Parts: sequence; C-alpha cells; structure tokens
Amino acid sequence: MSPAGDDFASRVVAVVETIPPGRVMTYGSVAAAIGSRSSRGVGQVMAWAGSDLPWWRVVRASGLPPERHEQRALEHYRVEGTPLRQGRTGVLRVDLERAAWSP
Repeated sequence: MSPAGDDFASRVVAVVETIPPGRVMTYGSVAAAIGSRSSRGVGQVMAWAGSDLPWWRVVRASGLPPERHEQRALEHYRVEGTPLRQGRTGVLRVDLERAAWSP
C-alpha cells in the first residue's frame, strides 16, 4: 500500500522535513505533532518515503536509531553533532533530553 497522496503520509513528511540537523523526534512525537497517536503509521511512512527524508532524525522512544540502519544513522549523528549517550550495555543512542525537537 503506497501512502502517496495520503494526507497522513504528507503530514508526516512535512514534519520530518522540518527537523533541524543535530535534533531528533521519536516516531510517537512525529505522530503527536500531526494530531495522531499512530507511531506505527509514522514508521510505515518512513519505510516508504524515508530514503528521501532525513530518516536518521526519527528515532525510537529509547533514543535508538531506526532498526537495521544503526551504523549509517550514527555516521549522520556524528556529522551533525547530534548529542549521543552510551547506555549501560555500551550501545550508543541519541540523548533525547538534549536532542529532542518539537515543531
């Protein structure tokens, strides 16, 4: 199912395009910004249109980058100066307290 032309998808894209370098939003916060509770819907839009967007700026609620794209996302975070923190297990994640952004 292609979300092309879908109002939900176009609103998700519009929000994601406004996230500045070095900042992030969670899937849930993108959904909330468009008046929705569907973080999964945001994930579906990102899976469909993410390659044309700054996809690395949309993270999981834990601050982890999009699944299966962690290494590429970390490269973007380092270039953009996105605040990161190391978890107890040694995994790097976005420091949401410092990097979270709201439109």
